[in-house]
Amino acid sequence: MPGMHAPSESVNQDPREGAPYHLRSLATGAVVAETPDQPLTAPGYAGDGSLLRTEYPTVQFQPDPLAEGLHRFASWLPLRRPLAGSGGPVSWKSRGLADALSMKNLYVSFSGWWPERGARIPTGTFKENEAYAVFGRLGEEAHNRMLVVASAGNTARAFLRVATENHLPLVVVVPEQNLPEIWTVAPRGGTTVVVAVRAGMDYTDAIELAALLSESPGFRPEGGARNVARRDGMGTTYLAGAEAMGRVPDHYIQAVGSGTGGIAAWEANLRLLADGRYGSTVTMLHLVQNAPFQVLADSWAARSRDLLIPDHETARQQTAEIVAKVLANRAPPWSMTGGLFDALTATNGKMYAVANNAAISAGQRFLALEGVDLSPAAMVAVAGLELALEQGTINRDDYVLLNITGGGYHRIRKELAVVPVTPDILAGRELFHPEAIATAVRRIQTIRGE
Repeated sequence: MPGMHAPSESVNQDPREGAPYHLRSLATGAVVAETPDQPLTAPGYAGDGSLLRTEYPTVQFQPDPLAEGLHRFASWLPLRRPLAGSGGPVSWKSRGLADALSMKNLYVSFSGWWPERGARIPTGTFKENEAYAVFGRLGEEAHNRMLVVASAGNTARAFLRVATENHLPLVVVVPEQNLPEIWTVAPRGGTTVVVAVRAGMDYTDAIELAALLSESPGFRPEGGARNVARRDGMGTTYLAGAEAMGRVPDHYIQAVGSGTGGIAAWEANLRLLADGRYGSTVTMLHLVQNAPFQVLADSWAARSRDLLIPDHETARQQTAEIVAKVLANRAPPWSMTGGLFDALTATNGKMYAVANNAAISAGQRFLALEGVDLSPAAMVAVAGLELALEQGTINRDDYVLLNITGGGYHRIRKELAVVPVTPDILAGRELFHPEAIATAVRRIQTIRGE
């Protein structure tokens, strides 16, 4: 595909002496040097905001047997300073669910809390894989300006944990209606500020306010899908599955809101194909939304590179109806070069939309058969697998990787000190310009003596 550049020997010719990786523009093919401001798109490129991609000197997949958690995959992560305490994904070959579905080669990649399985992510979400990678990429720069992150729930929990444990400055912007899904496993640190956009607003409004705040001096945008650390951190769930299989999977299944996890799986597949020891299969993406919020599924059904977005009020109503509210994103990385449309095209991917009742029933079956409770988004993924089998887009003897993006909530609440998150600022439209919101955040910092 034009503009797509697989890792090659050129990774050893990095213009920055001693750099462990470099960035390549997927629009121009040019190598982009990092700066303290952490570029999110190719500087000076006036196109579609195409993604950058990391290229690493180590072409072969080399999990570190002596490292723990996410850092087992450090040779394929853009880390300047590893942070202690990460969990990381674990993977196993399914028995219970596989037998119930008559599948021979179903593997689960799990990010959550299940200590007996080696899963020790106390926020119960694979977003911790992103958070550790993002802060690790910033290194010492993480202390100099406040990182601004928009979240529907999972990302907020993950970034708050990492920022608290490492005393890093952070602002998370969330919808007020999603606050019940946001908690920490210890009192959050004084370096963090939580901003909630008032009731009646949704995740898209939170993204808008976070972008405005990021424009102010002293703040920096996290970048979402454009941040290579976020995608490579997510990609470890795919790598863990391929490691357990000893090969690349034929199919990869995940519930999606933005679809960034799908892009990350595609990029991880490309790296393993370049390695050559894990097979030559282009893994087919199977991405699942929670109906009736199905922007990505509808756009892919129409093969439309332009995102088919419902009107404002319809989107809000759909968001209110779905059980997996973290999957409602009206600003996904769909159209740009290297984005989700390209990932689905390159992998001949499929998209599905499943209703609340199907997701809940699938989650109950997974708990009974595999032994752990699932987040609502992960329930959606299991329902998507069942639908794919029903439709015949996956054969029952294929190698399938099911990404369980969150789980173990029941045990987290019993075994860990869960603390609900209370917002520091409730933001109405009066704060929707950079100076106002920055002033409000700094007031909170001043009160805390920062």
